[in-house]
Amino acid sequence: MTFPSDDQLITQIRGGDIKALEILYDKYKGQIYRTALAVTHDQQTAEDILQDTFLRLHANIDRLDGSVPIAPWLHRVTVNLGYNWHARGRRWAHSLEGVIENLVSTPHGSPERQAERTELRDIVQKAIITLSFNQRVVVILFYMNGFNLEEIAYILDCPVGTVKSRLHYARRNLRRRLEREGYWQPEVAYEFS
Repeated sequence: MTFPSDDQLITQIRGGDIKALEILYDKYKGQIYRTALAVTHDQQTAEDILQDTFLRLHANIDRLDGSVPIAPWLHRVTVNLGYNWHARGRRWAHSLEGVIENLVSTPHGSPERQAERTELRDIVQKAIITLSFNQRVVVILFYMNGFNLEEIAYILDCPVGTVKSRLHYARRNLRRRLEREGYWQPEVAYEFS
């Protein structure tokens, strides 16, 4: 499906066109939901964050600069809502399957190799869950959503150096955890370098 530009949609929403808001929602709902789910790992909370993100978009539409991409702003709101959720004492209870799929490629080859990759994916998954919240968010935004360091800095409202530091320490912590488990392999090392 071809969507109008974000700038066109924002202009239409400012004019009261609810259909334009629906189009913008359809364009970004998958990305925002996946990010919210990876941050909270709770489907209901992710759905709530998705809805809240677009409610905030509508409420702040007059303050947005339509000449810049809207995706970083939407992810910033999503991550902030995730921080709020986390600050209320929630913890990740389940896997980060989406992140793992991006960190460890789909297995190919023999059934034995596939079993090894599945085991490795589970180990990486457990290692990611042990990261601090700030490190997990950076890993999610960088690996799962493909944002660059500057975009992540904008989303998290922090300096690029802070993002680099968090990503560095997240990689180091993941590497240490995987080394302890005996799973630090060249293909994993490549993913975290």
